[in-house]
Amino acid sequence: MEADVTVIGGGLVGSCMAYGLARLGARVLVLDEGDVARRASRANFALVWVQSKGMGMPQYSAWSYGSSERWAGFAADLREETGIDVVHQRPGGFALCLSDDEMEARTRYIQRLQAQPGAPAIPYQVLDHAGTKRMLPDIGPDVVGAIYSPADGHVNSLKLFRALHVANGKRGVTYRPESVVDSIEVRDGGFRITGAWGEARSARVVLAAGLGNARLAPMVGLHAPVIPSKGQVLVTEKVAPFLHYPMGTIRQTDEGGVMMGDSQEDAGFDTVVTNPVISVMAERAMRGFPLLRDLNVVRTWSASRVMSPDGFPIYAQSKSAPGAFVVTCHSGVTLAAAHALTLAPQIQAGALADELSCFSGTRFHVPQAA
Repeated sequence: MEADVTVIGGGLVGSCMAYGLARLGARVLVLDEGDVARRASRANFALVWVQSKGMGMPQYSAWSYGSSERWAGFAADLREETGIDVVHQRPGGFALCLSDDEMEARTRYIQRLQAQPGAPAIPYQVLDHAGTKRMLPDIGPDVVGAIYSPADGHVNSLKLFRALHVANGKRGVTYRPESVVDSIEVRDGGFRITGAWGEARSARVVLAAGLGNARLAPMVGLHAPVIPSKGQVLVTEKVAPFLHYPMGTIRQTDEGGVMMGDSQEDAGFDTVVTNPVISVMAERAMRGFPLLRDLNVVRTWSASRVMSPDGFPIYAQSKSAPGAFVVTCHSGVTLAAAHALTLAPQIQAGALADELSCFSGTRFHVPQAA
């Protein structure tokens, strides 16, 4: 198999990269594990979220905000190409607080976040109980207040995943599931990529394999020390619409079910659902919205997020193997528009913009004391 660019990984990140490259006329090959993969793309919370991102790296706040600004156009393009509505909505998002201490801490956090040099001025409001109730009539008495940002939104991530694969097929992207990559070698000014399935050759290669990037990156002189972060989610039976704004921990989908989830666990690759964790999440959600007590939970699941040591994305190009790039993050939904419409064109042009140098994996190379 030959291509201009081989994308390793067919989840949301890899699919967005393939889509963006194919839009520019590149012949793209996607090598993917398939549905046996530990795919965060099918187990995420589907938020396009910016209000809390970027503490310690204001460039990430700006990158996330920029992506959210382009999401409406991105969704419209996908609908025009595929007929699939990914249900992108941007009504704004809430962070509910259930105590005065939470409210104070959350307010201070947002203020510090935006006070960072170079941080974008993301709009937000600090609301008391009455102000929150005007926008969210079904909150309970335990809700002290909330932070609201009109910049936040959400999508149907399963429809997004489907739309990307359909669009890629229409644009001639070759998708090969069950194609685990064993080795990547620099050959004849390009790359030879091999596995039990055979081999492929291309002038460029994009590593978008999520947690697999930790193994693949050193093959092309890159560093992607990503680790799994376990997250658990519950979803209720379908109910009439009542929650018209997403939150970082609760959202009602376009199909009617209510999702609850917020756990971040250092549990390796364990994805077993545990009652102590989901019961705490459910209890907090019910304090926020007492009507949830009358709903049945119909499904729970757990998945592994893709996390770097500092939680920020890793974007880099190889100096020792020109044409090799790594793209990895834990916010594949929020950053989908940026990946397809900004990052992919840079890779097609052959070099990442200087503004993305802060995301290089070299930031984790800390000199050791003698």
